[in-house]
Amino acid sequence: MNLLIGSFTIGLILSLLGMGVYISFRIFSIADITADGSITLGAAVSAVLLTQGVNPIGATMAGFAAGALAGTVTGLLHTRFNIHSLLSGILVMTALYSVNLHVMGRSNVPLLSETTIVSYADQVGQKIFGRASTLNVMGWEVLSRDAAMLELSFAIVIVVGFLLYLFFRTNLGTAMRATGDNSQMIRALGVDTGNMIVLGMALSNGLVALSGAILAQYQGFADVQMGIGMVVWGLASVIIGESLVQSRRLGLSICGAILGSVLFRLLVAIALRWGLNPNDLKLVTALFVLAALILPDLLRKVGKPREGEAHA
Repeated sequence: MNLLIGSFTIGLILSLLGMGVYISFRIFSIADITADGSITLGAAVSAVLLTQGVNPIGATMAGFAAGALAGTVTGLLHTRFNIHSLLSGILVMTALYSVNLHVMGRSNVPLLSETTIVSYADQVGQKIFGRASTLNVMGWEVLSRDAAMLELSFAIVIVVGFLLYLFFRTNLGTAMRATGDNSQMIRALGVDTGNMIVLGMALSNGLVALSGAILAQYQGFADVQMGIGMVVWGLASVIIGESLVQSRRLGLSICGAILGSVLFRLLVAIALRWGLNPNDLKLVTALFVLAALILPDLLRKVGKPREGEAHA
């Protein structure tokens, strides 16, 4: 049960990454590799600030701001210097590896002895569940600390998802969505599409970094290697979510990114439980995303009747 709760918690935390990737990948049609560096940047900034005694909420928001800054750089390289979006992301991601090392001062920053949002969740859990360290859930022993962190993660994701939905319903958010749908039309209406892309990339990487900041506090450390392959995780969350909700509507797409992240984490946990070599995890993740991208088209082609059969 503890493994299940841990998987749900990490899935919810990484759903913030999924929402960030949704903005860049689905709204702007940009495969932003910056996410691999910005998730570590958010973790690094928040971890260093926590070791300096900064309030966990302030440290987490600083991680969000650092990721937004990284996304802004990617957006500026793409829009102002006419560098291809993919190459812009690769350049910033590569630079962020060194930046993250300089921020942390070493490759790993432990947080087990620091006050984090997990500590806050534990305090709230003691008020809700009492002083007991374990809970009985349908006959299973569950750590009250893990249950409280699951509830906090759920609350954070719901609030962020709702705020993101509200933002994209505003005039500014609608202009950003229109920039991705039809840039020529929105440009004819006097909107600077370059600014919309920069803002969108900033918001995207801010959410990715926020995910990294919370993940580092949950795991108890920030590591310079923790972002490797995370953009693939985000893509998997978005693609699985779209398959679940069967819609590209804004609200359902955001919900789909959340559900996709949680389901994907559960699949990973089950695979590891059944003996998958952890060294093969990134390979299996990439193959799974590849299958998710290819299978829908193949199924449509198989299900589509041949031209001769259609007129028979």
